[in-house]
Amino acid sequence: MPKTIYETIYKDLKQKIETDVFAYQELLPSENTLIQTYNCSRNTLRRAVSRLVTDGYVQTMQGKGVRNIYQPIAQTAFTIGEIETFRESAARNGHHAVTKVLLFTEFAIDEKQALSTGFPVGADIFYIQRLHHFDDVPLILNHNYFLKEATPGLTKEIAEHSIYQYLEHTLHMTIVNSKRVMTVEKMTQIDEKYLKMNAKDYNCMAVISSQTYNSDGVMFEYTQSRHRPDYFRFCDNAVRKSI
Repeated sequence: MPKTIYETIYKDLKQKIETDVFAYQELLPSENTLIQTYNCSRNTLRRAVSRLVTDGYVQTMQGKGVRNIYQPIAQTAFTIGEIETFRESAARNGHHAVTKVLLFTEFAIDEKQALSTGFPVGADIFYIQRLHHFDDVPLILNHNYFLKEATPGLTKEIAEHSIYQYLEHTLHMTIVNSKRVMTVEKMTQIDEKYLKMNAKDYNCMAVISSQTYNSDGVMFEYTQSRHRPDYFRFCDNAVRKSI
């Protein structure tokens, strides 16, 4: 399914904000100018701007316009409000990204795994362990479970590059939403081995467990991301609703 017009506008405006085409604290071009630039409807443009507001990039000012309030974060940070790949996050934070596949295998979900992942018992799964490096520092150990029938053709080579790029551009999947749970858990021997942490200094991990759905309402992925606590930082932008 092709990307919607508002998503294209959102990504272009976001990129221009992040690269200082629109300077911090300055107003974006007027609504009419942006409508002409993107050849879109007013509602489409406002939907894209609304998402930028939610993500903390801009602030709408009644009678004045839309102001850029984006400020880069010095420490490596991940976003809560959107589904962002590891490579996309690395690029946004200005880091060099490398992914190493530690294990790529297939199996059917058993009862215990069904309880933890949300996949039904007997579902055929691609199971992948991936180690993500930022600037040669191992930061994240991912345990990925992908539903085989929804992700045909997935390989180790694809997993080392970008799984979502393959899903979106080759399989033409539309990834819609992800339910996430954040916890702090005790460090395991696998964490200590691959993330090169000293158990005397760190005995816990920041863990993000996510169930991700496509536009058909199918949960095609369950992932547990285990983050080094000394580099962990997730960012969100909260918007208070009018009462």
